[in-house]
Amino acid sequence: MTDSPRGGAPLAVIAESLRRERNRAHLSLTEVARRAGIAKSTLSQLESATGNPSVETLWALSVALDVPFARLVDPPRPRVQVIRRGEGPTFAAERSDYIATLLASCPPNARRDLYLISAEPGSPRESDPHMPGVVEHVVLSAGRARVGVTEEPVELAPGDYIAYPGDLPHVFDALEAGTVAVLVSEHV
Repeated sequence: MTDSPRGGAPLAVIAESLRRERNRAHLSLTEVARRAGIAKSTLSQLESATGNPSVETLWALSVALDVPFARLVDPPRPRVQVIRRGEGPTFAAERSDYIATLLASCPPNARRDLYLISAEPGSPRESDPHMPGVVEHVVLSAGRARVGVTEEPVELAPGDYIAYPGDLPHVFDALEAGTVAVLVSEHV
């Protein structure tokens, strides 16, 4: 038995999340299993971190518990979040060649602005703090760049992801010609 389903989120995180959300909803194992259309023994295994859930099973449980899918699989993260290419919780489907990788869950009532960034080496783009609560998400598409909070930027390569507080001074410093990124500015 591995620590994560098909290389995805740790089973312990899923188990803890399922117990937490089931207790929050004041539902029994039997009732959650019935609502999700799965065997009670399957849910019991998942809550004890011994199951190997498919994406369909986890979706059914999130619906049964009336919580977003990400709440069951996304472990708590530090304020600055970096996900390297090939990392992040992944989940495979049972009946198709489909893998879902969660990069960041969207909180309710969030507003996001999406930008394509083209940058060249030379002068870094230093940004003053935005409104309180702003979080910026960057996925580097081409080139290399140092991105994040001004005091601790992180070097990114194509496919890498970073999230950082946009309400602190931050920087985007292209290290190679033709650097391209996708930036999402999330206003909560």
